[in-house]
Amino acid sequence: MADFQYEIVEELGVLSTSAKGWTKELNKVSWNGGAPKYDIRDWAPEHEKMGKGVTLNDEEFAALKELMSK
Repeated sequence: MADFQYEIVEELGVLSTSAKGWTKELNKVSWNGGAPKYDIRDWAPEHEKMGKGVTLNDEEFAALKELMSK
């Protein structure tokens, strides 16, 4: 697996917490030094490990918000 870097730029909120302490979170994350994107995924307690997730740019996140408000 290729190495990659990430930085959680802004922690927006926790959606749920599992029995093992992992949290499903909405954050703004910079991947490999790129512009921060909205990110929904599971994280280990200290953000040292992560699960698969969904990353959205600003336009996609705005469209999601609009869909959810209907």
